[in-house]
Amino acid sequence: MTDLLADIEELVRCESPSSDHDAVARSADVVTELGRRLLGAEPERIVTDGCTHLRWRFGDVPKVLLLGHHDTVWPHGSLETHPFSVVDGVMRGPGCFDMKTGVVMILHAVAALEDRSGVTILITGDEELGSPRSRALIEDEARGCEAAFVLEAAGPGGALKTRRKGTSIYRVVVQGKASHAGLEPEKGVNAAVEIAHQILAVSALDDPSRGTSVVPTVLNAGTTSNTVPANAAVSVDVRAWDRDEQVRVDEAIRRLTPVLPGAQIRIEGGINRPPLDAESSAGLFALASTVAGELGLGQLAETAVGGASDGNFTAGVGVPTLDGLGAVGDGAHADHEHVIVEEIPRRTALLTGLVKAVLA
Repeated sequence: MTDLLADIEELVRCESPSSDHDAVARSADVVTELGRRLLGAEPERIVTDGCTHLRWRFGDVPKVLLLGHHDTVWPHGSLETHPFSVVDGVMRGPGCFDMKTGVVMILHAVAALEDRSGVTILITGDEELGSPRSRALIEDEARGCEAAFVLEAAGPGGALKTRRKGTSIYRVVVQGKASHAGLEPEKGVNAAVEIAHQILAVSALDDPSRGTSVVPTVLNAGTTSNTVPANAAVSVDVRAWDRDEQVRVDEAIRRLTPVLPGAQIRIEGGINRPPLDAESSAGLFALASTVAGELGLGQLAETAVGGASDGNFTAGVGVPTLDGLGAVGDGAHADHEHVIVEEIPRRTALLTGLVKAVLA
């Protein structure tokens, strides 16, 4: 336990906001050193468009992929406002729950294996951005594996995540025409008014009965208070339980047409992560329940969540995937982010047992 906590502390204290490639590279250095010490092996350092990922491969035939990420949503300086601490059995610190504890658990779990043949570890550096630079790497590593175990944080009460919504990310961009708002507003094409029409059209694509959410998020328009806005844009976050719903919304967004004469619309983005459905996880959850019983860890719970992870990619290429195997706690991306310390060695033992069971 002491070694686990010390390793997690070292990683948490290395701030790694996703948008800062240098910071992510420094975090990769820490993970590399931890892996070198625990596994006695050097990882492959893979840099894609400036972003650093790490891969360990053991043996010639990959069977199990252990997947995590070492980037976080927390900006530089977060350690000053959210310092690392362990008090009364609760760990706190930026990224401890999502998901630096999970990264350290992977290394310790594999270190406990007598035979690592067939195991691949992949730690990426851009998950919090939607994995734009690591998606192909993740999918390539997953193909041909018998199982993918994702060390994202657990659900409420430690529940494993056996179902995740798919995600789509869009930006609706409007081009209008500027003019003086007081002297000749009629000569302009108001991009702010046009984007308002488009926001209402996008919002109407919601279907709560099917669990589909279409949410306009970041909005911007205009330059000065006395100018008819020439440009406007809105970001849109889409979540859906099934691929058909993702396609329905995607096609509808791409059919958006301007309301104001002279306005133009451009759609950026698209479907990002496919859904992780229950069928992808069912067999591995049953296996995890058996392993947990054999280890005396009690009964496991499962949950479905709206948030996506890199496990959506592994499931999307047809690989059985079990997610939420990481830290037990709460507060991902929030001020109250924390990890229940006593669960860390228990979950690490579960992971080691799961890998052994698949490799057997």
